[in-house]
Amino acid sequence: MLLTAKSRVAPYSGGLLLASVIAVAATFLSDHYGAPVMLFALLLGMAFHFLSEDNSCAVGVDFAAKALLRFGVGLLGLRLGLAEVMSLGLTPVIAIIGFVLVTFGCGVVMARIFGRRTAFGMLAGGSVAICGASAALAITSVLPLHKDREQDTLFVVIGVTALSTIAMIAYPVLFKSLGLSDIESGFLIGATIHDVAQVVGAGYSISEEAGVFATYVKILRVALLPVVMLVVMFSFRGAQQQAVGVPWFLLMFAACAVVANAGVLPPAILALLNELSRWCLVIAIAALGVKTSLANMVKVKPSYSIILVVETLVLLSVALAFVMVFGI
Repeated sequence: MLLTAKSRVAPYSGGLLLASVIAVAATFLSDHYGAPVMLFALLLGMAFHFLSEDNSCAVGVDFAAKALLRFGVGLLGLRLGLAEVMSLGLTPVIAIIGFVLVTFGCGVVMARIFGRRTAFGMLAGGSVAICGASAALAITSVLPLHKDREQDTLFVVIGVTALSTIAMIAYPVLFKSLGLSDIESGFLIGATIHDVAQVVGAGYSISEEAGVFATYVKILRVALLPVVMLVVMFSFRGAQQQAVGVPWFLLMFAACAVVANAGVLPPAILALLNELSRWCLVIAIAALGVKTSLANMVKVKPSYSIILVVETLVLLSVALAFVMVFGI
Protein backbone atom coordinates (compact mmCIF):
# COMPACT_ATOMS: atom_id res chain seq x y z
CA MET A 1 0.00 0.00 0.00
CA LEU A 2 2.91 2.32 0.80
CA LEU A 3 4.42 1.64 -2.61
CA THR A 4 1.09 2.43 -4.25
CA ALA A 5 0.89 5.77 -2.44
CA LYS A 6 4.47 6.60 -3.47
CA SER A 7 3.77 5.74 -7.09
CA ARG A 8 0.78 8.07 -7.07
CA VAL A 9 2.66 10.95 -5.47
CA ALA A 10 5.88 10.58 -7.47
CA PRO A 11 4.65 12.23 -10.71
CA TYR A 12 3.69 15.36 -8.76
CA SER A 13 6.78 15.67 -6.58
CA GLY A 14 9.17 17.31 -9.05
CA GLY A 15 6.83 20.11 -10.11
CA LEU A 16 5.57 20.74 -6.59
CA LEU A 17 9.13 20.91 -5.29
CA LEU A 18 10.09 23.36 -8.04
CA ALA A 19 7.10 25.62 -7.35
CA SER A 20 7.70 25.41 -3.58
CA VAL A 21 11.36 26.42 -3.89
CA ILE A 22 10.38 29.37 -6.09
CA ALA A 23 7.73 30.34 -3.52
CA VAL A 24 10.27 30.25 -0.68
CA ALA A 25 12.69 32.37 -2.73
CA ALA A 26 9.91 34.85 -3.58
CA THR A 27 8.94 35.10 0.10
CA PHE A 28 12.56 35.73 1.09
CA LEU A 29 12.94 38.47 -1.53
CA SER A 30 9.62 40.04 -0.55
CA ASP A 31 10.54 40.08 3.14
CA HIS A 32 13.91 41.69 2.45
CA TYR A 33 13.05 44.12 -0.35
CA GLY A 34 9.41 44.98 0.32
CA ALA A 35 8.02 44.13 -3.12
CA PRO A 36 4.84 41.99 -3.47
CA VAL A 37 5.54 38.30 -2.94
CA MET A 38 3.07 37.33 -5.67
CA LEU A 39 4.93 39.42 -8.24
CA PHE A 40 8.25 37.87 -7.25
CA ALA A 41 6.71 34.40 -7.46
CA LEU A 42 5.33 35.08 -10.94
CA LEU A 43 8.52 36.57 -12.35
CA LEU A 44 10.81 33.95 -10.82
CA GLY A 45 8.50 31.23 -12.09
CA MET A 46 8.63 32.62 -15.62
CA ALA A 47 12.41 32.29 -15.54
CA PHE A 48 11.94 28.52 -15.16
CA HIS A 49 9.45 28.10 -18.00
CA PHE A 50 11.88 25.75 -19.74
CA LEU A 51 10.99 23.15 -17.08
CA SER A 52 7.23 23.39 -17.66
CA GLU A 53 7.22 20.53 -20.16
CA ASP A 54 9.92 18.46 -18.50
CA ASN A 55 8.53 15.03 -17.66
CA SER A 56 9.69 15.29 -14.06
CA CYS A 57 7.97 18.65 -13.46
CA ALA A 58 5.01 19.09 -15.82
CA VAL A 59 2.39 17.17 -13.82
CA GLY A 60 3.27 18.75 -10.48
CA VAL A 61 3.45 22.26 -11.91
CA ASP A 62 0.04 21.84 -13.54
CA PHE A 63 -1.40 20.49 -10.29
CA ALA A 64 -0.03 23.44 -8.31
CA ALA A 65 -1.29 26.02 -10.83
CA LYS A 66 -4.81 24.56 -10.87
CA ALA A 67 -5.84 22.33 -7.97
CA LEU A 68 -3.58 23.90 -5.33
CA LEU A 69 -4.64 27.36 -6.43
CA ARG A 70 -8.33 26.51 -6.10
CA PHE A 71 -7.75 24.93 -2.69
CA GLY A 72 -5.95 28.07 -1.52
CA VAL A 73 -8.76 30.25 -2.88
CA GLY A 74 -11.30 28.09 -1.07
CA LEU A 75 -9.44 28.62 2.21
CA LEU A 76 -9.52 32.39 1.65
CA GLY A 77 -13.13 32.23 2.80
CA LEU A 78 -11.72 31.96 6.33
CA ARG A 79 -10.53 35.57 6.05
CA LEU A 80 -13.78 37.02 4.78
CA GLY A 81 -15.67 39.04 7.37
CA LEU A 82 -19.36 38.47 6.64
CA ALA A 83 -20.28 41.56 8.65
CA GLU A 84 -18.14 43.69 6.35
CA VAL A 85 -19.64 42.04 3.27
CA MET A 86 -23.19 42.56 4.54
CA SER A 87 -22.41 46.22 5.18
CA LEU A 88 -21.67 46.60 1.47
CA GLY A 89 -25.17 45.42 0.61
CA LEU A 90 -26.17 44.18 -2.83
CA THR A 91 -24.19 46.83 -4.69
CA PRO A 92 -21.19 44.61 -5.60
CA VAL A 93 -23.47 41.74 -6.63
CA ILE A 94 -25.64 43.89 -8.92
CA ALA A 95 -22.56 45.61 -10.34
CA ILE A 96 -20.84 42.31 -11.15
CA ILE A 97 -23.94 40.99 -12.94
CA GLY A 98 -24.01 44.18 -15.00
CA PHE A 99 -20.30 43.96 -15.83
CA VAL A 100 -20.66 40.34 -16.95
CA LEU A 101 -23.63 41.16 -19.21
CA VAL A 102 -21.83 44.13 -20.81
CA THR A 103 -18.61 42.16 -21.42
CA PHE A 104 -20.41 39.08 -22.73
CA GLY A 105 -22.44 41.24 -25.12
CA CYS A 106 -19.30 43.11 -26.18
CA GLY A 107 -17.70 39.81 -27.19
CA VAL A 108 -20.63 38.92 -29.45
CA VAL A 109 -20.70 42.39 -31.07
CA MET A 110 -16.93 42.50 -31.63
CA ALA A 111 -16.95 39.03 -33.17
CA ARG A 112 -19.54 40.15 -35.72
CA ILE A 113 -17.62 43.34 -36.48
CA PHE A 114 -14.50 41.32 -37.26
CA GLY A 115 -16.36 38.64 -39.20
CA ARG A 116 -15.97 35.94 -36.56
CA ARG A 117 -18.63 33.44 -35.59
CA THR A 118 -21.10 34.24 -32.81
CA ALA A 119 -19.79 31.16 -31.01
CA PHE A 120 -16.34 32.73 -30.88
CA GLY A 121 -17.83 35.97 -29.54
CA MET A 122 -19.54 34.07 -26.73
CA LEU A 123 -16.36 32.12 -26.01
CA ALA A 124 -14.24 35.28 -25.86
CA GLY A 125 -16.86 37.34 -24.03
CA GLY A 126 -17.50 34.65 -21.44
CA SER A 127 -13.81 34.06 -20.76
CA VAL A 128 -13.14 37.78 -20.18
CA ALA A 129 -16.36 38.30 -18.21
CA ILE A 130 -16.06 35.29 -15.88
CA CYS A 131 -12.71 33.66 -15.17
CA GLY A 132 -10.37 33.60 -18.14
CA ALA A 133 -8.93 30.31 -19.32
CA SER A 134 -11.10 28.23 -16.97
CA ALA A 135 -14.27 29.82 -18.32
CA ALA A 136 -13.03 29.37 -21.90
CA LEU A 137 -12.56 25.64 -21.37
CA ALA A 138 -15.94 25.34 -19.65
CA ILE A 139 -17.81 27.30 -22.33
CA THR A 140 -16.19 25.46 -25.24
CA SER A 141 -17.48 22.19 -23.78
CA VAL A 142 -21.07 23.29 -24.50
CA LEU A 143 -20.45 24.91 -27.90
CA PRO A 144 -21.53 23.08 -31.06
CA LEU A 145 -18.87 21.04 -32.85
CA HIS A 146 -16.88 23.05 -35.40
CA LYS A 147 -13.58 22.52 -37.19
CA ASP A 148 -12.12 25.72 -35.68
CA ARG A 149 -13.41 25.21 -32.16
CA GLU A 150 -10.17 23.81 -30.67
CA GLN A 151 -8.05 26.48 -32.37
CA ASP A 152 -10.40 29.24 -31.20
CA THR A 153 -10.25 27.92 -27.67
CA LEU A 154 -6.45 27.76 -27.76
CA PHE A 155 -6.12 31.36 -28.91
CA VAL A 156 -8.61 32.60 -26.32
CA VAL A 157 -6.80 30.75 -23.53
CA ILE A 158 -3.43 32.17 -24.62
CA GLY A 159 -4.88 35.66 -25.06
CA VAL A 160 -6.73 35.93 -21.75
CA THR A 161 -3.76 34.43 -19.89
CA ALA A 162 -1.45 37.04 -21.40
CA LEU A 163 -3.86 39.88 -20.63
CA SER A 164 -4.38 38.60 -17.08
CA THR A 165 -0.64 38.50 -16.48
CA ILE A 166 -0.24 42.05 -17.77
CA ALA A 167 -3.23 43.22 -15.69
CA MET A 168 -1.85 41.56 -12.55
CA ILE A 169 1.21 43.81 -12.80
CA ALA A 170 -0.36 46.97 -14.24
CA TYR A 171 -3.72 47.31 -12.49
CA PRO A 172 -2.43 47.73 -8.90
CA VAL A 173 -0.16 50.52 -10.16
CA LEU A 174 -3.04 52.13 -12.07
CA PHE A 175 -5.47 52.03 -9.17
CA LYS A 176 -2.88 53.38 -6.74
CA SER A 177 -2.12 56.26 -9.11
CA LEU A 178 -5.84 57.09 -9.17
CA GLY A 179 -5.82 57.37 -5.38
CA LEU A 180 -8.31 54.54 -4.82
CA SER A 181 -8.69 52.89 -1.41
CA ASP A 182 -7.74 49.26 -0.77
CA ILE A 183 -11.42 48.23 -0.83
CA GLU A 184 -12.03 50.06 -4.12
CA SER A 185 -8.86 48.60 -5.63
CA GLY A 186 -9.79 45.12 -4.41
CA PHE A 187 -13.25 45.45 -5.94
CA LEU A 188 -11.82 46.56 -9.28
CA ILE A 189 -9.20 43.83 -9.36
CA GLY A 190 -11.80 41.16 -8.61
CA ALA A 191 -14.19 42.66 -11.15
CA THR A 192 -11.78 43.16 -14.05
CA ILE A 193 -8.89 40.67 -14.07
CA HIS A 194 -9.75 37.48 -15.91
CA ASP A 195 -8.09 34.53 -14.13
CA VAL A 196 -8.48 33.67 -10.45
CA ALA A 197 -4.74 33.28 -9.93
CA GLN A 198 -3.94 36.76 -11.21
CA VAL A 199 -6.77 38.27 -9.17
CA VAL A 200 -5.26 36.81 -6.01
CA GLY A 201 -1.76 37.92 -6.99
CA ALA A 202 -2.80 41.47 -7.84
CA GLY A 203 -5.05 41.88 -4.81
CA TYR A 204 -2.45 40.76 -2.29
CA SER A 205 0.20 42.91 -3.97
CA ILE A 206 -1.81 45.88 -2.64
CA SER A 207 -2.77 44.61 0.83
CA GLU A 208 -4.36 41.65 2.57
CA GLU A 209 -7.66 43.54 2.78
CA ALA A 210 -7.60 44.21 -0.95
CA GLY A 211 -6.66 40.60 -1.64
CA VAL A 212 -9.53 39.12 0.36
CA PHE A 213 -12.10 41.52 -1.10
CA ALA A 214 -10.78 40.96 -4.64
CA THR A 215 -11.20 37.22 -4.14
CA TYR A 216 -14.75 37.68 -2.86
CA VAL A 217 -15.67 39.78 -5.91
CA LYS A 218 -14.00 37.28 -8.22
CA ILE A 219 -16.01 34.48 -6.59
CA LEU A 220 -19.17 36.42 -7.48
CA ARG A 221 -18.07 36.39 -11.12
CA VAL A 222 -17.19 32.69 -11.04
CA ALA A 223 -20.63 31.95 -9.56
CA LEU A 224 -22.15 33.23 -12.81
CA LEU A 225 -20.28 30.67 -14.93
CA PRO A 226 -23.09 28.07 -14.87
CA VAL A 227 -25.56 30.76 -15.97
CA VAL A 228 -23.35 31.80 -18.90
CA MET A 229 -22.84 28.16 -19.88
CA LEU A 230 -26.61 27.64 -19.94
CA VAL A 231 -27.07 30.74 -22.10
CA VAL A 232 -24.44 29.46 -24.55
CA MET A 233 -25.83 25.93 -24.50
CA PHE A 234 -29.36 27.01 -25.40
CA SER A 235 -28.21 29.57 -27.98
CA PHE A 236 -27.11 26.90 -30.45
CA ARG A 237 -28.81 23.89 -31.88
CA GLY A 238 -26.60 20.87 -31.62
CA ALA A 239 -24.70 22.19 -28.62
CA GLN A 240 -23.36 19.44 -26.40
CA GLN A 241 -25.76 18.65 -23.60
CA GLN A 242 -23.49 18.63 -20.60
CA ALA A 243 -24.37 18.92 -16.95
CA VAL A 244 -23.50 22.38 -15.62
CA GLY A 245 -22.19 22.41 -12.07
CA VAL A 246 -20.90 24.89 -9.51
CA PRO A 247 -17.07 25.01 -9.12
CA TRP A 248 -16.07 23.15 -5.96
CA PHE A 249 -13.74 25.88 -4.72
CA LEU A 250 -16.64 28.36 -4.78
CA LEU A 251 -18.59 26.10 -2.41
CA MET A 252 -15.47 25.65 -0.26
CA PHE A 253 -14.97 29.44 -0.09
CA ALA A 254 -18.56 29.95 1.07
CA ALA A 255 -18.35 27.12 3.62
CA CYS A 256 -15.06 28.42 5.06
CA ALA A 257 -16.53 31.92 5.37
CA VAL A 258 -19.50 30.59 7.33
CA VAL A 259 -17.32 28.44 9.61
CA ALA A 260 -14.86 31.27 10.31
CA ASN A 261 -17.59 33.78 11.10
CA ALA A 262 -19.43 31.29 13.32
CA GLY A 263 -16.48 31.45 15.72
CA VAL A 264 -16.17 27.68 16.10
CA LEU A 265 -12.49 27.51 15.13
CA PRO A 266 -9.82 28.24 17.77
CA PRO A 267 -7.63 31.23 16.84
CA ALA A 268 -4.55 29.00 16.57
CA ILE A 269 -6.24 26.68 14.05
CA LEU A 270 -7.59 29.65 12.11
CA ALA A 271 -4.11 31.21 11.95
CA LEU A 272 -2.64 27.90 10.78
CA LEU A 273 -5.21 27.51 8.01
CA ASN A 274 -4.70 31.12 6.89
CA GLU A 275 -0.95 30.49 6.66
CA LEU A 276 -1.64 27.29 4.70
CA SER A 277 -3.82 29.27 2.32
CA ARG A 278 -1.10 31.87 1.82
CA TRP A 279 1.54 29.27 0.97
CA CYS A 280 -0.83 27.43 -1.37
CA LEU A 281 -1.42 30.67 -3.26
CA VAL A 282 2.24 31.67 -3.47
CA ILE A 283 3.19 28.19 -4.69
CA ALA A 284 0.33 28.28 -7.20
CA ILE A 285 1.41 31.68 -8.55
CA ALA A 286 4.98 30.38 -8.86
CA ALA A 287 3.67 27.39 -10.83
CA LEU A 288 1.60 29.71 -12.99
CA GLY A 289 4.78 31.64 -13.76
CA VAL A 290 6.53 28.42 -14.78
CA LYS A 291 3.62 27.67 -17.14
CA THR A 292 3.66 31.18 -18.67
CA SER A 293 5.36 31.32 -22.06
CA LEU A 294 6.24 34.76 -23.41
CA ALA A 295 6.63 33.17 -26.85
CA ASN A 296 3.03 31.91 -26.83
CA MET A 297 1.75 35.32 -25.85
CA VAL A 298 2.76 36.76 -29.23
CA LYS A 299 1.13 33.96 -31.26
CA VAL A 300 -2.44 35.20 -30.88
CA LYS A 301 -4.03 36.22 -34.21
CA PRO A 302 -4.38 40.02 -34.59
CA SER A 303 -8.19 40.00 -34.89
CA TYR A 304 -8.47 37.67 -31.88
CA SER A 305 -6.15 39.92 -29.93
CA ILE A 306 -8.14 43.05 -30.78
CA ILE A 307 -11.41 41.43 -29.69
CA LEU A 308 -9.95 40.30 -26.35
CA VAL A 309 -8.20 43.64 -25.71
CA VAL A 310 -11.34 45.64 -26.47
CA GLU A 311 -13.41 43.43 -24.15
CA THR A 312 -10.80 43.84 -21.43
CA LEU A 313 -10.74 47.62 -21.81
CA VAL A 314 -14.54 47.82 -21.87
CA LEU A 315 -14.74 45.80 -18.65
CA LEU A 316 -12.08 47.97 -17.00
CA SER A 317 -13.74 51.21 -18.17
CA VAL A 318 -17.22 50.20 -17.00
CA ALA A 319 -15.94 49.05 -13.61
CA LEU A 320 -13.83 52.19 -13.11
CA ALA A 321 -16.74 54.42 -14.09
CA PHE A 322 -18.99 52.60 -11.62
CA VAL A 323 -16.53 53.06 -8.73
CA MET A 324 -15.89 56.72 -9.60
CA VAL A 325 -19.62 57.53 -9.77
CA PHE A 326 -21.13 55.29 -7.09
CA GLY A 327 -18.16 54.31 -4.92
CA ILE A 328 -17.93 51.11 -2.88
